[in-house]
Amino acid sequence: MDPCPFVRLTVGNLALKIPVASKPARSVVHPSSSPCFCKIKFKNFPTQTAVVQCIPPGSNQTSEAIIVQALAASFHLNKSDIEKFAGKSIFVGKLYLKISIYTGRRGTTCGLNSGRLLGKVSVALDLAGTESRAVVFQNGWIDIGKDPKNSNAQFHLTVKAEPDPRFVFQFDGEPECSPQVFQIQGNIRQPVFTCKFSFRTTGDRTQRSRSLQVENGSSRGWLSAFGSERERPGKERKGWSVTVHDLSGSAVAAASMVTPFVASPGSDRVSRSNPGSWLILRPGDSTWKPWGRLEAWRERGSADGLGYRFELIPDSAAAGIVLAESTLSCSKGGKFTVDLASNATNNGIGRPSNSTSPACSPRGSGDYGYGLWPYCMYRGFVMSASVEGESSKCSKPTVEVSVQHVNCTEDAAAFVALSAAIDLSMDACKLFSQKLRKELCPPQDLLS
Repeated sequence: MDPCPFVRLTVGNLALKIPVASKPARSVVHPSSSPCFCKIKFKNFPTQTAVVQCIPPGSNQTSEAIIVQALAASFHLNKSDIEKFAGKSIFVGKLYLKISIYTGRRGTTCGLNSGRLLGKVSVALDLAGTESRAVVFQNGWIDIGKDPKNSNAQFHLTVKAEPDPRFVFQFDGEPECSPQVFQIQGNIRQPVFTCKFSFRTTGDRTQRSRSLQVENGSSRGWLSAFGSERERPGKERKGWSVTVHDLSGSAVAAASMVTPFVASPGSDRVSRSNPGSWLILRPGDSTWKPWGRLEAWRERGSADGLGYRFELIPDSAAAGIVLAESTLSCSKGGKFTVDLASNATNNGIGRPSNSTSPACSPRGSGDYGYGLWPYCMYRGFVMSASVEGESSKCSKPTVEVSVQHVNCTEDAAAFVALSAAIDLSMDACKLFSQKLRKELCPPQDLLS
């Protein structure tokens, strides 16, 4: 399998040095009491916001020694982006990364930004050749303010671009329609997997079928350990599974719904307190072994989003490792992303505050430092999958997987199965007052 070229543009190591006035004044910023943040803008990509660390006045340490090595923002450029931005045409203007630094708390009041603009910084970029080599565009202090030459305020940042090749896969139809999965490489579409959607019956206690064969003597007992097939009163969606086969017909990964998606009492939705869940399975030792667990629910409020949490289930650990937790718009969809080097504020990736499981640090990539839990094999960008919203007519998920995390066919297949599970979770978390398409309804329900 040949990967597609991608470039990852990162911004990190943010810090601010501001002189402190001898007497308090409204025009002077006091970093000890005033929070600071910045907005990072690159071309047509969504603006990202990050907290800026203020260097304490009179610190005995050097400024560089006390800067927290953290990644603040990242932008992912595919081949067409690279070609467009690295073009030498007279119609392609000079490329800049623009950062606006604010004092005060983030947010808006009556539609107006609550922060006060302190200054702006622009970093010139030349992306030519970055798909094959890393380039540092800025690493150090920049004077800021209305008159940077006479300003004592300084802003520290690191901006770099580095190759981030990925395998790209695309479903040829809805996961519940048992589609083929193609690998995309430029204009070439090559079939690599097939998906088989099926239902489990309530009495299938060991979750066996022609596509999911589990040995009777399996000591893992993962169904009872990770999910429940018990009958629950009320509305529920259960028993869905997707098996991923390679071109020889061998099953190489699976996603199986192990906890039904049940409407909470007195409502028409799956609640966060009682989510449905999937196990992502990989073959091993003539049986299926759990690789990951995905939980999903329907968020309340005006956002009306699909909430999710994905955790890795390593063989050597008693507890799962939370790799991603965020929300997708139910109406518009979005991208399910596992990225262990992204700003948790912007991407919603990281350890939930109420989690007791060990988690990989959401911060840390290369020069920004790693804080990964020792048993976590993943680092940096891991994968992303497009998820269509309820208003779309057809969902054909596109899956991107970092090359460094694919060593065999089963590796890629596991991420394909995970993307099918998150896509199907959008349907599983539909309000129970809404009907599902016929492919998602068990045959007995269609006959009734």
